Amino acid sequence: MNKPKGHIDYNNTVINIRGLRKSFGDLHILRGVDLDLYQGENLVVLGRSGTGKSVLIKIISGLLRADSGTVKVLGEEVTTITEDNLQKLRMDIGFSFQNSALYDSMTVRKNLEFPLVRNQRNLSRAEIDKAVETVLDAVGLSRTINQMPSELSGGQRKRIGIARTLILQPKIMLYDEPTAGLDPITCIEINDLINEVQERYKTSSIIITHDMTCAKSTGDRISILLEGQFQRQGNFDEVFDTDDARVKPFYDYNFIQ
Repeated sequence: MNKPKGHIDYNNTVINIRGLRKSFGDLHILRGVDLDLYQGENLVVLGRSGTGKSVLIKIISGLLRADSGTVKVLGEEVTTITEDNLQKLRMDIGFSFQNSALYDSMTVRKNLEFPLVRNQRNLSRAEIDKAVETVLDAVGLSRTINQMPSELSGGQRKRIGIARTLILQPKIMLYDEPTAGLDPITCIEINDLINEVQERYKTSSIIITHDMTCAKSTGDRISILLEGQFQRQGNFDEVFDTDDARVKPFYDYNFIQ
């Protein structure tokens, strides 16, 4: 069964990409990518290693510059945006890194406070405490508030990383391999959390993953990046109802072997 589509607004495109190209020297990664992300949608991007999945979301967030094409995020053209406006736009984009990117020298509380205090300097101590407590509750880890990252499991670090992103209440979430390196039970918990974030915070998300269970559990729509372009899009069953030798191995490896 495919994931229910929830409250997706197909009349509201929050990311619009046309003709996106990116090369590194003679290595042509993205070769004319077209993509739309709709308000309230979880979009899963699949592809083999080195096909440009992470490059794509780095371009969306302005961490990399495209060679050509258009990338509109919340109405802003990222390829030509000024640095000041890019910084403002990034406040609305949450980036969940594969390694959680927590500061090892800070407690969970300080890790969560850091982006809030840096970007919203006029908050009171009570407002900061409330924001920290709210996101910790959202990821189910209120009890870890005074722990150090080294005291947390891999799954807990993933959750805290997501909480730190959520504290700025972004409109768009970009997840880079959210279940990588986790055991199957923890993977299920992270998948459930991604869906809870979508429902609770009304986010629109792009989820980069190799994990078919993650794709099926979280994706309202699946897009497969092949040879520098999106070749197949649709719900999980539609995408994998094919004999395409480039596509079948993704499914077969996860669900047959």
